[in-house]
Amino acid sequence: MSQTKLDHHNRLAALRLARTPRLGPVTYLKLLNRYTSPSAALEALPELVRAKRLKGFDIPGEGQALSELEYLAETGVTLFLLGDAAYPHALSLIPDPPIALVAHGRTELLARLACGMVGSRNASAAGRRLARDLARELSENDICVISGLARGIDGAAHEGALPAGTIAAVAGGVDIIYPPEHRKLHEQIADEGLIVSEMPMGTRPVARDFPRRNRIISGLSLGTLVIEAALQSGSLITARLAGEQGREVMALPGSPLDPRARGTNRLLRDGAHLVETAEDVLAILHGSSLRPSCVREADTTELFPLDQDFPDENARGTEAHKTVSVAAASSLATAKDDRSISDQPDSAGPAALEDLLSFTPISIDELARQSDQPLGRIQADLLELELEGRVAMTAGGLVQKTDAS
Repeated sequence: MSQTKLDHHNRLAALRLARTPRLGPVTYLKLLNRYTSPSAALEALPELVRAKRLKGFDIPGEGQALSELEYLAETGVTLFLLGDAAYPHALSLIPDPPIALVAHGRTELLARLACGMVGSRNASAAGRRLARDLARELSENDICVISGLARGIDGAAHEGALPAGTIAAVAGGVDIIYPPEHRKLHEQIADEGLIVSEMPMGTRPVARDFPRRNRIISGLSLGTLVIEAALQSGSLITARLAGEQGREVMALPGSPLDPRARGTNRLLRDGAHLVETAEDVLAILHGSSLRPSCVREADTTELFPLDQDFPDENARGTEAHKTVSVAAASSLATAKDDRSISDQPDSAGPAALEDLLSFTPISIDELARQSDQPLGRIQADLLELELEGRVAMTAGGLVQKTDAS
């Protein structure tokens, strides 16, 4: 769709439509194509709703939208609205771009070539180290690393890319700290990088918000790299969405004995790019381009029934749409991966330490750093695991899982 600079009247109208329950991005695009501007679409919507005898379209008043705009301005937060010239170009090309994108931090990062980096929350220490190192190398080569600020691979990727600027796409409001242990990282990204969300500020995330958030990670990126992902991982949603959006999909191979590698190995089997170094990623990104032919154009033939891309897109607590797209079906099927997230950090002990280990050897010092446990405690837990035959020490003083794990 063509984008022009929206005046204040149309920005208010676009925000009111963005905050209208049950009206998602696909219907918004249809409205814009038919009525040419957000204000004209907003004016026409009530009559369309009445004519179709639809329920649940409680359009926020102008005062509510004005209050949100004023609050964003007061807090120094930027609002990008679909249809406006300032809206991120790469994200505007996906089939279901967020109508409103709230951005806190360095918005100039949105203009940089970007790579999404996602993976397991229950990542191994080796996987986290790889993510951190790759993100640092990519950012040093002018690639903006984008991830979801989750535990595990996401957090490590942000840490590695932070000095050069990283983008975090979050499921709740940009001001909501989640998970709690990422408070410092969240604050650092807000100061030195960028946090984006389609949710209003103050919104706490719920399980179904996480799969929807993933399309923003892939949509802002030219390619998405997956590092460690189980077969039922939300990271695979991001990878699939990247492919559907016409973007590159990359994966790091892993041991077939490690469940956290089964998803990435499946991606490779299905045609994802195999990468091992930052140079591999750079070659793929610089040799690629956005492919608009892979992007679904907005359909203007029928405005209603409403979007089927995500059930209950903007409203919480109403009945979900009965028909959903393939993307939504996969998101719902794997949403349990997000519902398992706890607000509490992982407990210490041999079992928690074993979760950090993989079949790739790693130093005890690195384990102590990533587990945030004293070295003496790490050594005691490792001894217990070694006696059980669950870990093995290598000749170089490194530790790894065994087949008995």
